[in-house]
Amino acid sequence: MSETTEFTPAFTPAFAPALAPGDLDAYLRRIGWEGERRADAATLRGVHLAHSLALPFENLDPLRGTVPSLDPADLIAKLVRGGRRGGYCYEHNMLLAAVLEALGFRVTLLTARVVLGARRFEDRPRTHMALLVDVPGDPLPYLADVGFGATGALLEPVPLTADGEFHDVGRRHRLVHAPHRGPLELWVLEAQAHAGSEGDVWQAQYAFTLEPFERPDFEMINWHIATNPRSPFSSRAYVQRVTPDRHLLLDGPLLTETHADGTVKQRELTDETEARRVLDEEFDIAVPDGLRLLF
Repeated sequence: MSETTEFTPAFTPAFAPALAPGDLDAYLRRIGWEGERRADAATLRGVHLAHSLALPFENLDPLRGTVPSLDPADLIAKLVRGGRRGGYCYEHNMLLAAVLEALGFRVTLLTARVVLGARRFEDRPRTHMALLVDVPGDPLPYLADVGFGATGALLEPVPLTADGEFHDVGRRHRLVHAPHRGPLELWVLEAQAHAGSEGDVWQAQYAFTLEPFERPDFEMINWHIATNPRSPFSSRAYVQRVTPDRHLLLDGPLLTETHADGTVKQRELTDETEARRVLDEEFDIAVPDGLRLLF
């Protein structure tokens, strides 16, 4: 009988590896969460909302030709300990996955097709990351996502159930099923949007199945989105900040301010100095030295 040896996995788990000592404390201070550290629905909602309000969405690393690291230590250094920086979907959701695991939740990484504005769902690749979170004692898992760069983003997680309407801090969402050719059910996150004289309408945000994806899958997707010259995140500044009463978006030179009642204000930034000032004062982001925001 041959000698047995310990098996070592060839790759990391689907979720981010365990946080280093002190990282959870630093993260919770960064987002301002002071609630009890329990693996329940109230904690999940509270941490999700606090993260969404505290950490901005930004693509400044890809804009300067750098692929953002998804290593937990690097995410903590940039989004938590570094101060006044944010990230895009893979960074936000990989960090949240590690935090939720540390709090006792079970997390599955999902990929999604961003279908907002698409004629057909199949025209968009799976480039977005979302989380499926199991809460001990709850019959349904929750869809969690702190990294979707749009006004239709979730501010709180929602139970994975079809056709019900959810109200999350002034926003309204629902999950529906849509037909497709795959063997798994296709879920679609929809957000209610103001449509002027047409009233409120439901807009599809992204579509996903429940197939688990692994961390190496997102390393590849992350590299592609950060380096492909046709990617919107490698070619222009795309920065967002959510507050309790408004949503700020800088898309290239265009600054858009959307309020909860649907009121929208827009203006074009005129030069690099103004763009850096706006990110500093309005988005609370420290722009890396040498980065040009407007082209």
